[in-house]
Amino acid sequence: MSEDFAPKASSYADQWDWLFFVLVTVSAIVVAAVLVAIVVFSIRYRKGAAAFRKDLPGAFSNRLEYGWTTATALGFLAMFWWAAATQLHHAVPPEGAVEIHVLAKQWMWKIQQPNGVQEINELHAPTGQPVELIMTSEDVIHSMFLPALRLKQDVLPGRYTYLWFNGDKPGVYHLLCAEYCGTAHSRMTGRFILMSPVDYSRWSARQPQADNAAKQGEGLFNSLGCTGCHAQNSSVHAPDLHNVYGRPVQLADGRSVVADEAYLRDSILLPGKDVVAGFDPIMPSFRGQVNEEQIMQLIAYLKSLAAPGRNK
Repeated sequence: MSEDFAPKASSYADQWDWLFFVLVTVSAIVVAAVLVAIVVFSIRYRKGAAAFRKDLPGAFSNRLEYGWTTATALGFLAMFWWAAATQLHHAVPPEGAVEIHVLAKQWMWKIQQPNGVQEINELHAPTGQPVELIMTSEDVIHSMFLPALRLKQDVLPGRYTYLWFNGDKPGVYHLLCAEYCGTAHSRMTGRFILMSPVDYSRWSARQPQADNAAKQGEGLFNSLGCTGCHAQNSSVHAPDLHNVYGRPVQLADGRSVVADEAYLRDSILLPGKDVVAGFDPIMPSFRGQVNEEQIMQLIAYLKSLAAPGRNK
């Protein structure tokens, strides 16, 4: 596939380029065939022309029409299956992916690397290993668009969305918002910088060191007084949060949910929504006391308490 079409930085981008060109080519052939038929028939069968107007030969029976209609439908279903299979194959990130937190707000991208390094409108990532972006928005709907990877994912307020990739070509690429998010939407741009693992480690070591999201979340957990109820030696009857993340949780109303990021977020802001079976609804809401960035840090801390292999 030609590099002149658009820069690409992963094999996934190449797959989508092939699909795009095949779809455009097939569509162009169909449109051209229909256009030619319209022109030919308009001239051939114009009013007063001495064209053959009797019954069609047997070869043009209904069975032939059914045949090409079915073949066309199967052809486009095959392309749909190709696109769906390609996308679903990349739906779930592999174990051990590098987790990078992304907070979108009008009109910037705030990035936090696994070691706590923070960036504004720049995303550094290593090549040759899977990287997962855990994203949320502080205000309106945004959309993370990495054209070099052919990846785009909406970033929503009050929810977490995910994107993962495995870049294979170091370079500096575009980072864009693909969702109109306000008057300065066009300025919500940045740089996506893919580096070899060695260069990425060197770059990371040169940045001002800071606590990672989990460590910052632990500090918040303590300062907000969460340990007063959730500590193992607490006199308050509250769930132990160790090994909660990624585990099914039985609720008081009989339902069962998996303790993912969404569940933990709801537990912080809407504690009465999913009360754990066997516990009283005594937890207060922290809505208005913590912002989206702090919620992300608290969740990162709770994920760090999970058993190895379940932190995904």
